[in-house]
Amino acid sequence: MSFLQLEGKKIVVFGVANRKSVAFHIAATLAEAGAELIFSIQKQEAAAVVEKFFPSSKFYLCDFSDDASMRQTVEDIAAKHGTLYGMVHSVAFANYSEGIKAFHDTLRHDFLEAMDISCYSFIRLAGLLKPHMEQDGAMIAVSISTTRMAAESYGFMAPVKAALDSSICFLAKSLSADSRIRVNAVGASLLKTSASAGIPGYIKPYLFAEKATLRKAALKTEEVANVAAFLLSPRASGINAQTLVVDAGMSTNFFDRELVDKVID
Repeated sequence: MSFLQLEGKKIVVFGVANRKSVAFHIAATLAEAGAELIFSIQKQEAAAVVEKFFPSSKFYLCDFSDDASMRQTVEDIAAKHGTLYGMVHSVAFANYSEGIKAFHDTLRHDFLEAMDISCYSFIRLAGLLKPHMEQDGAMIAVSISTTRMAAESYGFMAPVKAALDSSICFLAKSLSADSRIRVNAVGASLLKTSASAGIPGYIKPYLFAEKATLRKAALKTEEVANVAAFLLSPRASGINAQTLVVDAGMSTNFFDRELVDKVID
C-alpha cells in the first residue's frame, strides 16, 4: 500500500473541464495513488477528456446551478457505485463577459450566480453525498490562498471564495454530528489554468505572483493537486475544517527586496 493509502477508494471528482483544470490534475494524482475515480462534469465537451485520460472511469453530467440535477447525479452515482470514500469539489464560475467592473458596481445576478455555483453547490453536494459515504470519508474544495487581498482582476469572486472558506468549518461541524467525515479546502495562489485565462487582466498579476514567491518560480497546478490528494487521504486524518494554503511562500514575501527595489528605484 502506498503512503496515501488511497488504493481502491471511490472518490467523486466534480469539475473537470479540460487538461489544464485543477480538477484534472487532482484526478490524475488520485489515479496514480490507486483511487477509483468517478467524474461529474458540467459540459459534454469535458467527456472527451475523461474518456481519453481516465478510460476506466464513469462520468455523469450535472448542472451545478440546479438542485434537481445535483440530486439526480448523486442518486445515479450512488446506485451505480455504492458507498463512496471521498469528494473533490473544483467548481467555480464568474461572469466576466462585460469585463472587470469596479467592485461597488457588481451586478446582483453575477454575484448571486457565482455564489450559487462556486459555493452553494459544494454545500448542497456535501449534504446529498453524506448518506452514501464511508464514516471516515473526506471532502475537499478548491479555494484561493487569501480573500483579504483586493485583487481588482478577481473582483467579486474573492467574497464568494470567502463564503466557501467559511462553509468548510460549518460543514465539518455539521457532518461531525453522526460521522467522522472530514471537510477541508486547498487554498491555491495564482495558477495558469483555462479558467484563469478567462479573467480579464489576469496575466500581469500572475507574472507578479511568480516573482513574489520565495523561490521566484510560479506555483504549479500539480503542486496544488498533491496537497489536495493528501488532504483527502487517511494520512491527513488529523486535519479537519481547514483551508491549507499553497502559495510557494508568496504571502510572506510582501517586502521582497527585488520587488521593492523595482518600485522605489
